[in-house]
Amino acid sequence: MNSEHQEEVQLTSAWPSDWMRAVLGMFALRAVEQGASYGYAIISDLEANGLGTVKGGTLYPLLSRYESAGFVAVEWRPGDAGPGRKYFSLTDRGRSELERTRSEWLRFTANGNDYLNTAPTGRTDTP
Repeated sequence: MNSEHQEEVQLTSAWPSDWMRAVLGMFALRAVEQGASYGYAIISDLEANGLGTVKGGTLYPLLSRYESAGFVAVEWRPGDAGPGRKYFSLTDRGRSELERTRSEWLRFTANGNDYLNTAPTGRTDTP
């Protein structure tokens, strides 16, 4: 991570909770896109990338719903020096869901940015 990105991460460590609720599912799928991971590592990855701190009590029920929906597969692996960990990996269905939501998110944010950065027009409201 370059120093400019690190500064951005530090400045954006806390986001409004309603924003996070709206995108956490997509971010969780993205976190396991490159390979299986466990809850604490997913939380750490999100935090390291400036997306704030997600509590386990928020993430684990989401991952459980995604397991039921077929978006992630779950595997218990023994721990090196402690208890085992539940690893989550993206299924083909989960990969399709991630691509769908990623595409929609990019389109939505592009439209939103265009709207926010366009000079207001002088409109008149007529009854």
